Amino acid sequence: MSDLFVPAAEQAAAESAQSPLHVAMVAPPWFELPPRGYGGTEAVVAALVDGLVDRGHQVTLVASGSHRTKATRFHRVYDVPPTERLGDPAPEVVAAAEAARVLADADVDLVHDHTLAGPLLARGRRQPTVVTTHGPVAGSDGDYYERLGASVDVVAISASQRRLNPALNWVGTVHNAIDVRSFPYRADKDDYVLWLGRFSPQKAPDLAIEAARAAGRRIVLAGKLNEEPERCYFSERVAPLLGPDAEYVGEADATLKRELLAGAQALVFPIQWEEPFGMVMIEAMATGTPVVATRRGSVPEIVVDGATGVVVDDVAELPAAIHRATELDPAAARRHTLEHFDIPVMAAGYERVYRMLVEGTRSIRDITALGSAAEAAG
Repeated sequence: MSDLFVPAAEQAAAESAQSPLHVAMVAPPWFELPPRGYGGTEAVVAALVDGLVDRGHQVTLVASGSHRTKATRFHRVYDVPPTERLGDPAPEVVAAAEAARVLADADVDLVHDHTLAGPLLARGRRQPTVVTTHGPVAGSDGDYYERLGASVDVVAISASQRRLNPALNWVGTVHNAIDVRSFPYRADKDDYVLWLGRFSPQKAPDLAIEAARAAGRRIVLAGKLNEEPERCYFSERVAPLLGPDAEYVGEADATLKRELLAGAQALVFPIQWEEPFGMVMIEAMATGTPVVATRRGSVPEIVVDGATGVVVDDVAELPAAIHRATELDPAAARRHTLEHFDIPVMAAGYERVYRMLVEGTRSIRDITALGSAAEAAG
């Protein structure tokens, strides 16, 4: 099976125009597209919808909440997204049923499903079903995708994710992206470093606080704190560390998130698991803020060590890394994000996957390896 990777921005722009495709996009039901606050997968799906429409394609979107993307057609699963029911399987099943109803007689070239339950319907479909794996691909999740077999065509969001389970029916690797120009660029920074994410041991905000304190820097924390495990973790591990130099400001909406990222001297990202793609890293770099991160998951593919951030092998190295990061050129981070993680790049990458499957030409292009972000930038 050929290996298909996202092209660089200049390659995407140079690709010749072809006949438009009609893509059915099935989004998770939990948040609106784009999300007003937390919702990494939903943000990516919304960006992809808009990017594909901008490239001349038709998109039929199945999602919850308001119609806030450029989708050609929109079919609503829930009027109000059932965010408070995260973890309950019923909304996923309802979303799959709605997608099946909508797409039963739809004249689409392929279905791109970002949900958990939806891919179960792929075997009864004449069109290809593309599945992007936004989360783990090992353990029970990996077992599920393996059992789906060739009924779905799986796209990874990083090379590191793909390596974790080579048994899946991989057809490509396309990095996530954001609308870079929607993030304000600031070369002048304020007097704090930032942690932004979901409160969990995997995201390690407690390690971020300790590193910032050891570096003599004030840290601001903003993140999702509405599920019971998150509240327990926060009260046990994070709250005792807060103080004048470590402030929690709540969950950041789109506006506050951009303000915090743009003003930070560095984003501290002490990730403690093999995260397939950390959206907050490219959001930070888009504002000219360098990323200080542990070398886990997709980090080496996203952050150019010594140019757009500092990557360390041990949390003990984080304080020194924070000092190093504040000396980096903010413009380099912005430039790198525009070149590799902007919406047109992602949309072009998925378009190439789609055409490969629709035309039945899996050898359309064999781009062998997307190494580290440094190699991609070089």
